[in-house]
Amino acid sequence: MENTKTPEKTEQSSEYDDINKRVSTKTGFAAIFENVFRKLGNLAFFIFLIPIFIICVLCLSVALTPGVFFIQWIQPHIADYSMLLKSFCYAFSIAAGFLAFILTLIFVVPLANYPIIPFVKPYRGAWFSVESIPWYYHNCLTYLVRYTILDLITPSPLNVLFFKMMGMKIGKGVMINTSNVSDPCLIILEDYVTIGGSVYMMAHYGMKGFLIIDKLHIKKGAMVGLAAKLLGGVTIGEKAVVGPNVAVYPKTVIKPGEKYGVPPSTAVPTAT
Repeated sequence: MENTKTPEKTEQSSEYDDINKRVSTKTGFAAIFENVFRKLGNLAFFIFLIPIFIICVLCLSVALTPGVFFIQWIQPHIADYSMLLKSFCYAFSIAAGFLAFILTLIFVVPLANYPIIPFVKPYRGAWFSVESIPWYYHNCLTYLVRYTILDLITPSPLNVLFFKMMGMKIGKGVMINTSNVSDPCLIILEDYVTIGGSVYMMAHYGMKGFLIIDKLHIKKGAMVGLAAKLLGGVTIGEKAVVGPNVAVYPKTVIKPGEKYGVPPSTAVPTAT
């Protein structure tokens, strides 16, 4: 019995050593970088956050500039106004500045994100790796908009435009009624796809300690119901329907026209 258990333990040990080892299997500069990154652990992670923090601050600063400029511009013009009218003018300039902030941020962030899009690719491996860096950077910028102003422009042509600029492939006639989106540059929405309210779309997941990044593909005419959850590696066929609150697990392929997670109708026809 001892001999039968030994291979199982060895296999399990090697699996976890593979993702937690501190020596990279890469060569050259990538190997040096990963070795330092893994050996320093959390310290390396916090150091890695510094440039991302600076980029996010710069994006927010640029987006806030029009509003601050408007407030400064209006000050000398209202110097002789009454207190009440002056208060209204300041309030108006702050409100206008906030709208300018929204419109500016949805263009500034994709500009900062653009250089990294070619480096965000499907991947399976350790979290502390060269491949995870552009993926993390891409999502940080996505979340900067998602958790500040994205809900205010959802659904509208503006949120669709934002996702397009972030690298999402979007066909014509697409409706996206959610801000719960990660990894937009790895998501494909073909023509006339409808994404319901509060749907979660992400092209990544974690499994057995691995970070797995894989494309999410929703084909022509498909519809995703309220608060459904779609993970990486999922393919939804043409004119398929995903029911409300349904979790579609990684690698799931939904056939064209299939009603996934939609229970049979129990409605009773009324007498006429």
